[in-house]
Amino acid sequence: MGLFFILFATLILVTFNSMTNALCLKKNIPEEKQPNVFRTINVLITILLISSYVEILFT
Repeated sequence: MGLFFILFATLILVTFNSMTNALCLKKNIPEEKQPNVFRTINVLITILLISSYVEILFT
């Protein structure tokens, strides 16, 4: 179960990073602001994945 969730989480993070990259390119976000955008989105997605893992674990 844990291995499946780690693979799933990795797939989700890679997908969101590619969508974030497309967003940065489409909206012409400056290079110096892009790390902040990626960091914010990655932290929020990681929190979502951890909370869903905890919910699955204790349900």
